[in-house]
Amino acid sequence: MQVLTENYQLYLNGIWTTLRICFYAGLLTLLVGTLIAGFRVSPLAPLRAFGTAWVTVFRNCPLVVVLFFVAFAIPTLGLNASYFVFGTIGLALYTSAFVCEAIRSGINSVSSGQAEAARSIGLGFTQTLRLVILPQAVRSIVPPLGSVMIAMIKNSAIAGAFGVGGDLYETGTRLSSAQGEAIVPVLLGVALGYLIITIPAGLLLGYVERKVAIAR
Repeated sequence: MQVLTENYQLYLNGIWTTLRICFYAGLLTLLVGTLIAGFRVSPLAPLRAFGTAWVTVFRNCPLVVVLFFVAFAIPTLGLNASYFVFGTIGLALYTSAFVCEAIRSGINSVSSGQAEAARSIGLGFTQTLRLVILPQAVRSIVPPLGSVMIAMIKNSAIAGAFGVGGDLYETGTRLSSAQGEAIVPVLLGVALGYLIITIPAGLLLGYVERKVAIAR
């Protein structure tokens, strides 16, 4: 375990970079996932078709394929950025399909009478969704959404394999390959780094879930 104490700063940097990836990807995936969920329940057929196609493509494609496309296909269109940005975008696009379905299931859990009552007082689709349906759906959305976010944190290791640099995956690779450290203690350190992120995240999501349940 000497490798853990001698390289603790490297592990801390890896945790910090992984946290940054997950934070930015989490914000982007919530934004895109909510938008696509709105499309999925829209009264407009083209938007429903687009939402269905989005979920079908990203939910059924391996994350590696999505990351490969974002990191190596988009630059051919003249859009260049760092692998950190491409890794974050790829992780967010992939996760947005699962976030969309978690939000859609919450929307469907709200009684249809709520939407009918909102329409009867003159609210449009967007106002009904934003002001009436989503606030009631939150209590049903939080538990599955928490599981999706925890999975996204663990999937960030795959994004790290695409050259993000400085994350926990790259830390383990550098120590085991470049510096020749024993693989088992190095991987234990990487696993410990992910647990340091996922356990507090799980506790926070459990707290939010209890608060929402009390509000019911």
